[in-house]
Formats: sequence, structure tokens, C-alpha cells
Amino acid sequence: MKLLEGKTALITGAARGIGKAIALKFASEGANVAFTDIVIDENGKATEAEIAAFGVKAKGYASDASNFEATKEVVEQIKKDFGSIDILVNNAGITKDGLLLRMSEEQWDRVIGINLKSAFNFTRNVVPVMFSQRSGSIINMASVVGVHGNAGQANYAASKAGMIALAKSVAQEMGPRGIRANAIAPGFIETAMTAALPDNVREEWKKKIPLRRGGQPEDIANVATFLASDLASYVTGQVIQVDGGMNM
Repeated sequence: MKLLEGKTALITGAARGIGKAIALKFASEGANVAFTDIVIDENGKATEAEIAAFGVKAKGYASDASNFEATKEVVEQIKKDFGSIDILVNNAGITKDGLLLRMSEEQWDRVIGINLKSAFNFTRNVVPVMFSQRSGSIINMASVVGVHGNAGQANYAASKAGMIALAKSVAQEMGPRGIRANAIAPGFIETAMTAALPDNVREEWKKKIPLRRGGQPEDIANVATFLASDLASYVTGQVIQVDGGMNM
């Protein structure tokens, strides 16, 4: 039997990158997958088809994760379409980097809204579903910069630190109902976001990593699959750093 056979996963920001890798890995382990993104364009439809190719139910939903009412509506629709929500992965996120003294209020608010408020929005609306099921796994996609901070990323680091604290708080509140909550803190992962960095910045990052390479989205997906599965039935309130040893 596959690890996630018969379960339904909701993954935010999953039309591409790490979210897509998680969606495909979950599907390969038997999970039906609902995913959201700000728009479901041709790229999103292609992701939907790739997920469905594993023989599971798959559907993408256009939704602004930072908007509470929009989140409520999409969660209600997913519940109708899939019947249950067993796994929630709060993955939606952006960066708007800059030194604090030059950071605008818009840069701060946008990152906090999409990264952190979206995690609250989806958790708040999915928990009642899991509550009635007396089971569920919530995974917040944090970052190593949420653990140790990073110059030029005060907004991003604050949002990711908030996601860690949110996961720990939910774990304490919802544990008695069989709901687990954990955070994954990726390090330097080879995605479109990191590919846009200058070569010298990328090389400096790699020098800080004992394994001397960046991670792959699949490395994160593997850990997410463990946390989503019954293999992790006694794991909650934890922060798992997937960073090649960068942040020991």
C-alpha cells in the first residue's frame, strides 16, 4: 500500500517549484491532490495533468491565499469536490528583498500577507474539517532564514519565523484531536527563485553548505511525504531543516 493511499492533500502555491514537487510526490504515493495558485494558467493546467497521470484525482484552484474570504470559499469548494482534506501544506510564498532601512511598507505587507497570513487563512479554514475527522497533518513551508534571520530579508525571515511559531501553536492546540502540525525549513534549494540570483551569490551560498551543493525540490518533497504520512504519526510541533547541514 502506498504511503498516502486514500488521503486528500491541499497544497498552496503548487503550480510550480517546491509546491509542484510535493504535489507530484504525494500523488505518486496515492494521494488525491487539490492545489491553489494565484492563477491557474496553462502552466497550472499542465501541473494538474502531471498529477492526474499518477491515477489520482487532481484539480487546481485559482485563489489569492492572502485573502481570508477567498480562502474560505476555495476550502469549501475543495471539501465538496474531494470529500475530505487530510493534509494541508502551506507553501505559498514570495520574496521582496531589501535592506530594512530601504524597505517599503508595501514590501513588508505583501510578503507577510502572502507568506504568513495565507498560512493562517488556510489553517483556520481547514482545521474544522480535520477536527471533525479527528485526524490531519499540517505542514508549514518555512525556511532556514526563519530560524537564524538573514540580512536583506527582514520581511521574508519574519514571515517564515511566524510560520514556525504557528505550526508549534497549532500542534499544541490541535494535538488532542489527532491533528499534527510541523514545519519544514529548506535551505538553498535549486528553484527558479534561486536561479535568478547572481552566480557569485549562489557560489557563496554553496560554500556555507557542508554537502557543497544546493538541494532539489524533491528533497523537500520527500520530507513532506514523511510528515504527511502515518510514518510520522508521533511527530508534531517540529522544525525539520533540509539544508545540507548549512544551519547546524
